[in-house]
This record gives sequence, C-alpha cells and structure tokens, in this order.
Amino acid sequence: MDVIVRKKTQAVRVGDVTIGGDAPVVIQSMTNTDTADVDGSTRQVAELAQAGSELVRLTVNNDDAAKAVPRIKERLLARGVTAPLVGDFHYNGHQLLTRHPACGEALDKLRINPGNVGFGKRKDDRFATMIEVACRLGKAVRIGVNWGSLDQDLASRMMDENRRRTDPLPLDVVTREALVESAVSSALRAEDLGLGRDRIVLSCKVSEVQALIDVYRRLASRGDWALHLGLTEAGMGTKGVVASTAALAVLLQEGIGDTIRVSLTPEPGAARTGEVIVAQQILQTMGLRAFVPLVTACPGCGRTTSTLFQELAADIQDYVRARMPDWRVKYDGVENFTLAVMGCVVNGPGESRNAHIGISLPGTGEEPSAPVYADGERICVLKGGDLGRQFKEIVDRYVDETFPHKNH
Repeated sequence: MDVIVRKKTQAVRVGDVTIGGDAPVVIQSMTNTDTADVDGSTRQVAELAQAGSELVRLTVNNDDAAKAVPRIKERLLARGVTAPLVGDFHYNGHQLLTRHPACGEALDKLRINPGNVGFGKRKDDRFATMIEVACRLGKAVRIGVNWGSLDQDLASRMMDENRRRTDPLPLDVVTREALVESAVSSALRAEDLGLGRDRIVLSCKVSEVQALIDVYRRLASRGDWALHLGLTEAGMGTKGVVASTAALAVLLQEGIGDTIRVSLTPEPGAARTGEVIVAQQILQTMGLRAFVPLVTACPGCGRTTSTLFQELAADIQDYVRARMPDWRVKYDGVENFTLAVMGCVVNGPGESRNAHIGISLPGTGEEPSAPVYADGERICVLKGGDLGRQFKEIVDRYVDETFPHKNH
C-alpha cells in the first residue's frame, strides 16, 4: 500500500496533544451547548472526548461563558476527561480574556478570527491583546480565517489592486488569495508580538469543496505552520459526510493537514458525536490512523434477497465499537483488526479471507451454511438461527488469542 507523505510542519503542543510535526492527524470537534450551561457543556465535552475527539472547542461569547470555562474544566478533570479545551472567540475575545483571566488559564488553545477582531487600529490593538494573553499563559492559538467573515479591509484592498492589473484575476481567485493572505499576515504579526511558530495553527475555511482544496494548497505553500482542515459548514446527513470526505481526502492524500474537524449539522435529536466518528473513518479508511476495527460488508444484490447479512453486518459493527473501550485497555493493536460480513458465494469467501476474520453468509438458493475464515483459512462452518451469537464468540476468542495482551 502506498504511504501518504505528509508535508513537514511545525509541531504545536496543545495540552497533552501535539498538532503537526511527526504527530498523527488529530481529530477535534466543537460543542453546541450554551457554554454558560456548565452541566450540559461538561457532559457534551465528555461525550465528544469518549467518542474520540482529541481536542474540544467551546464558544466563549460573553461573560457568563467565560466564567463557566474554569468550572467546566474542573468538572471534566474530576471525571478523568483530559481532552484539551479550545476557546472560540469572536468580536470580544480581547475583553473577555482581560476581564476573566481564569478563562484563559483553563483553556489550552485560543481560536482568533482575524476577520472580526476589529477594524483598523482597533483590530491591531485587540489582536495584540489576545496574542499577549496567549504568550503570557503559554497557550497555543489557532488563527482561523473564514470566508463568511473575511477581513473586509484586506479584501477591498486586494480587489482594488486586482482591478488595476492589466489582466485582472477572477474575483473568486482574489477572494481565495485574500483568505490565505489574512491567515499568513496574521500569523507573522503574532510572531512579531512574541508568539512562537510552535504555538500557531492556521486555518482558512470555506464551504465549497474545490475552493477549500485550492485555498489549502495555497496556504501550505506559504509556510510551515501547522494546519487545521475543515469545511466551514459541511451540511447535514449524507451531503455533509460526502462533502467533508471529498475535500479532506484530497488534501490529506497530498500530505496537507495536521488536525481536522468534520463540521456536520446534526440531525434533530442526533448525538453531536457523529462528526467525530466520520472524521475517524476518513483517517482510518485512508490508512492514516486506526481507531476501531473495520467491518467490510457487501452492498447486496439479487443473490442476497434475505436481509440476514445486512442485519449481521450492522450487529457486528455495533458490537466491535461497543467492545473497543475494553479491548483497547487489554490488547495492543486491536484497532487494526479487520472483519468481513459477506452475503453470498461470489465475493464472500475471497473478502472473508482478506480480512483477519470473516463470514460468508448463504445467498438466495445457496446451501444454508456460513463458512468462517480466520487469517485466510476456513476454520469452521456456522449453521442455525443464532449466527450472530456464534460469530461474536469467534470474534472474541480471535481477539484474545491473536492480539498481544497489555501488561498492567
């Protein structure tokens, strides 16, 4: 398998997590609770961290939110949740960090949007205030540019310069370059103020796939800052999943990106953790990281009119994800475990042999038996109405006998 070679960027330490350098691509998410709701925000941060979010961002938009951050951090630590917290600041971050020093102390990273810090001299002063807080507290900073809140002074200046060209560039190209220029110039300004490059992460977020790819290629060519990838608003359901995968996969394949967020709009009543699972699946299916055992299953066709293989595939996928917290503690490398649940004789045996362990269910009209394969060899044939239970027992036994036990 080809190995993806990542572009070398400056390593940035955020709490106990490293972004960039030789570290693996880091997954992060963001709460959608009112940060002032300490109980609700603590609970959601814990849920996101349990799902695999290695950093969690909180909105800090008013005094109540700023006051809540230290209490949230305290409660999380009491529950054993150590995921670094990122404060998301817009418009008034300079005031909140000044009025509530305990907020900055409790956070592991600050997110600053140079497009809405302020304008003119006020922008320079407010930006400097936030950078000085980060320097004093030894915190990392993400300078996050969004095309929905792009620095209008910068954009207007670059548009004027473009109009004076003999061969003006398309407006969308100028806008993309303005995004990159905003991030780079802000990063250089932060460095002039004393913030080391080992404390800076950059992002230039848009909502269109091709625009995101182009912007990050430009940004990656401008320096070795660690980069945060993600669409600003990916959308809901399959659209959000597909758009995020299409954009991030191209950039990650090119070695661009040190931390990612999949910004999905949750379905009504759905858990916020869905975006974390999608991010994990993007990285794992690309071979960049491993989080949970992967289950391969066929899509079904006219040979598989029974729903048995679909039900078993869903059951096994849920089962291994539920078992992972325990397996992760007991076994080394179990996150690399692969399984196959196949629906007929055409590809079933072959796919089952290619997985660590696999089962090939009978298709329509085939003999009612299900051969099971482990490491390429057929080890048994299952029959009866409780194939799920039998196969789970084989899976548990395989894990215990195959993956090295951790010493405690």
